[in-house]
Amino acid sequence: MSILLFAESQQGKLKKGSYELCSYGFALAQQQNTSLTIVTINCEETDQLAQYGASKLINLKAKVGYFEANTYASALVDIAKSEQSKIIVISSSADAKYMGGILAGKLQAGYVTNVVELPSTSEPLTVKHSVFSNKAFANTTLTGKIHIIGLANNVLEETTQSSSTTVEQQDTQVAIKCTQSSVEQIQGKATIADADVVVSGGRGLKGPENWGLIEDLADVLGAATACSKPVSDMGWRPHSEHVGQTGKPVATNLYIAVGISGAIQHIAGVNASKVKVVINTDPEAPFFKAADYGIVGDAFEVLPKLTEKLKARS
Repeated sequence: MSILLFAESQQGKLKKGSYELCSYGFALAQQQNTSLTIVTINCEETDQLAQYGASKLINLKAKVGYFEANTYASALVDIAKSEQSKIIVISSSADAKYMGGILAGKLQAGYVTNVVELPSTSEPLTVKHSVFSNKAFANTTLTGKIHIIGLANNVLEETTQSSSTTVEQQDTQVAIKCTQSSVEQIQGKATIADADVVVSGGRGLKGPENWGLIEDLADVLGAATACSKPVSDMGWRPHSEHVGQTGKPVATNLYIAVGISGAIQHIAGVNASKVKVVINTDPEAPFFKAADYGIVGDAFEVLPKLTEKLKARS
């Protein structure tokens, strides 16, 4: 009857959000007076998860290295049944949301994404989650026998546990049906999903040849780079860097928007970030109303000076 938690990894490395997720899973297991079972797939860092109070760690070995939602969901269904898990915890990443819907269908389970805290009631299970692009919260009661909780990104602090529990590791071959001919991976850069800081550029950069200003600032901050929808539509940057309601959602500690006016869809997609800084020449730009800090100025003057100052402090 343990809580089942899926910790995501990429190229063998645990995703940053997995540690926060495991902290939540242990707290949930304590609340529900049960144990925690953590499942990973193709993970090479399973020893690190022993610090999060799990009674069992199951590391599945897949034959290919990329994420495949249907097969991952099928593997979790088998484990959920063997562990008799009534609550499954996953992240609210794009991959997890894709898999979560399939998993819910296979298990006939209730599924809530963007959950921000522990359940307020257990029987029935009631969870608080963000809605309307992080503009409000709702309390949803899950009915049925099995519940899936999708934890929102960056909503609680990571905490480790001093536990003497023996961690059991199982290595099982998972056959994944290949539905893709290739997967392109960006090497050596922080990803939008895992970064604490994101530096994003818009049409105010005037062209792709000026993107070095964004990359220089991102390098100093150890940040991921991103862009607005018009920038990706014009081909200045790949669509994988498009953030906003119609792109990738962002919930970082710091989001810096450069030359982005602030369309409703863009602000909605980054509104969950804790601190938002806007740099724009237009003092009436809508983004300033949503910003925590704003600089009215030309990016071509502000960014080099800001980057220089940050380099001096590092």
